[in-house]
Order: sequence, then C-alpha cells, then structure tokens
Amino acid sequence: MKKDKDRPNRGLSDALRERLIEVGVKRRLNRLDHGMLPGSMDAPAAGEVGAYPFDQHPAFQELRIISAGADQLGIPNPYFRAHEGIAGATTVIGGRRYSNFASYNYLGLSGHPQISQAAKQAIDDYGTSVSASRLVSGERPIHRALERELARVHGVADCVVFVSGHATNATAIGVLCGPGDLVILDALIHNSVLQGINLSGAKRMAFPHNDWSALDRMLGDCRHSFKQVLIALEGIYSMDGDFPDLPSFIDVKNRYRAMLMVDEAHSFGVMGPRGYGIGEHFGVDGHAVDIWMGTLSKALAGCGGYIAGQAALVELLKYRAPGFVYSVGMAPPLAAAALAALQILTAEPERVVRLRSRARLFVQLARERGVDIGLSQGLSVIPAITGSSIKAGQLADALFQRGINVQPILYPAVNERAARLRFFLSSEHSEDQILAAVAALAEELHRL
Repeated sequence: MKKDKDRPNRGLSDALRERLIEVGVKRRLNRLDHGMLPGSMDAPAAGEVGAYPFDQHPAFQELRIISAGADQLGIPNPYFRAHEGIAGATTVIGGRRYSNFASYNYLGLSGHPQISQAAKQAIDDYGTSVSASRLVSGERPIHRALERELARVHGVADCVVFVSGHATNATAIGVLCGPGDLVILDALIHNSVLQGINLSGAKRMAFPHNDWSALDRMLGDCRHSFKQVLIALEGIYSMDGDFPDLPSFIDVKNRYRAMLMVDEAHSFGVMGPRGYGIGEHFGVDGHAVDIWMGTLSKALAGCGGYIAGQAALVELLKYRAPGFVYSVGMAPPLAAAALAALQILTAEPERVVRLRSRARLFVQLARERGVDIGLSQGLSVIPAITGSSIKAGQLADALFQRGINVQPILYPAVNERAARLRFFLSSEHSEDQILAAVAALAEELHRL
C-alpha cells in the first residue's frame, strides 16, 4: 500500500534498515534515530553570521544514508538522467538509445509535428509567457479555446486550466473544503490530494483501495458529523495501474449528498473508446461526477492541470483558488500544444486502441513469465513488484545496462514490500520492444 507522502518519514523500513546496516552505515542510522546529526546544530553565538547548514538537516541526512547504502551495494543513482531529445517509446541517454518505459507520453504526441507547430505559432502570436495572472491581464484566447474543448470531451459546462497538475488538486481542494468538512479518499490517492486537504483544514479519512462498499459503510457512520463531504478517487492509479468501479462510487456519493472528484491524470487519453477517460469507459454522464480533474502533461503533451464541471464551480475557482489567482497564466505554447493534442486524440482514436493492445501484450507476457504485476489492468501503467527497494534498484540498473530505461519506485514512496519497477506503456512501443523488455525483465528477476 502506498504510504502517504506528506507524512514525515523519520526512519527507514526494518528490512531496508537491516540491509543498510550490513553495508556499513549503522553508526549514522543510530545518530539519526537519536536526533544526533553530524557536526553541530547548536545555536550560533551572538553576532555569529553564517548560512544555515542544510547538509545537517535531518531529511538531508536520511537521503545521505540511503545514498551511502546504494553506493556500497554498487547501485547507481537512477534519477535525473538527462534525455537528449524527445522521450517517447525510445530515448537517448548518454549518447545511447534505449527502449523507454519511463515516460508519460502515452499516445506518442509529445514531439508530434502538428503539436510542435501549434506551440511555435502560439509563441509567434502571444510570446512565451502571458506575464501575469489571468485574473488581471494574463488572459489569452488560447486559454479559453483549450478550456472549452476540455469541457466538451468531459460533457460538462466549463473548465479552468492551471499551470501545475499538482497545484490543481491542492488549490482546488483548499478552496472547496474547510474546517467542519470531510475529505474521504482512496487509500492510494496521490500526494497532491493530501496536500490540498492539509491546506483546507478539513478532516481526512481513507477507505480501503477501490472499495466502494467500505466507503458506503464509513459514510453511513459519520456523514451526519460534517457539513460537506468530498470523495476523492483516481481514474487510473499511477502506482498500480488499476481503476475504480466508478458507477458504484457515483451511487454512494448520491446517497450521501457528497461531492465526487475524479483525478484523470493517468486515465484521460487511455480509457474509453476515444480516450476520453474513465467516464467514457463506463458510459456515465459527465454531470454524474462533480469535479473532473486532469493533467496536460501525460497524454496531452503539455504541462499543467485542469478542473472541469459546472459553470459555478469553474467561476468559483477562477476567483478564489490561490493557484490560479496568484499564479501566472499558462504559457501560450503549452496551452496550444494541449489543444492540438486534444484535436489529434479526437481525430485518431486508433492511438488509444494501439496503446491498450500493447499494454495487454505486456501483461500477458509478464504473467506467463511469472512477473508479479500486482493489480494492473493492462491499460498504461504496469508495475513489476520486487518486494525490496534494493532489488528494485538492482533490477532497474540491470535493465538499463541492457538498453531498457525503467524507473524503480522505492520506500517511502511505497511500502518496502511493495517496491517495484513501474513501466509506462506508449502507443508507439512496438511488439518487438515489449517482447524484448519482458524477456529481459524475467531473466533479471530470476538472477536476483
């Protein structure tokens, strides 16, 4: 189960701790446990001037402990590798070409000539920045064109776009909920929702993953205690690649007069016959969900986030959401890129069909080879669970040496026993790439 990322992690998991102790960091771990940091954190003497020693900050020290253990085990740092071009089904790192399974470019639209041209034209028309909050003088026609198209595909009245997907969740929840309210969320919900609840001051409760009947029971016990209730789900869960039974959750929210928010970050462009998301997948009316949230950085080849729903909801957020009111408006080339991506998505639904075909092939082959893919439904996100952060790091490095780029997901992002590699599929992956990747994955897992 995914650990709430907003909670402080003052200590490593037992299994990981034991292994790091074996490679020679016991003394540093004990110092961290007892609040003792290398060097001195005593208050400076009167008149003493100097920069704060961030290398002695507890969180930084924990990073150093993990890094030291990885170095001792010979596991290179897999993060912040520079991709020397467009990262799609393949990518170039350090001059070498890799099969790439570490990109959200689900439909291969980032780098598409039509989308790049739209972004270039927007620069010529509006510049690289709108240079102000949209509320005051940052509004541009390209913003409303994108919002109208997003509202159309969701089947709702209006939409508002934000400059950050993470900030979209955080700032919207912070406005819509407050003290005396309840946000009840799936146990595997994204960090951005948790941050929004912290900002709102609302009470937080979690129900077991994808369990609408548990949600029903919980609301039956406590709904009377709160003014407003917001239920938060994801369309596709980004760590596990599964999805909720949306119609059942809609029934529950209706019974308890709650708001329902669905985060479509990983499901828009992936689910449904045209890729319009989990609502289209289940054939539900757009107005059956109160708040559709999505990001522009995945299937839509841009950057930012959006909220779609009733006109009153959108107007409220435009005037009250801090992440909109006090932030510069979306850069014109990003808005133009997302709008062009939406147009291609509508015109070329075969991209969505091909993506799902490739993902199903990966799942079938992985299961035949005994790879633990957890809850994945074979849509776009497929984990390979190792049960150990160290094994996940070793496995990712072994595959990298074989020309396959895939990222490990380690504790505390997930429970130590749920450590994994996370494969993102693209419509542009060839069948040969998938055959080779699964074969290499199974072979290296067997070696471990």
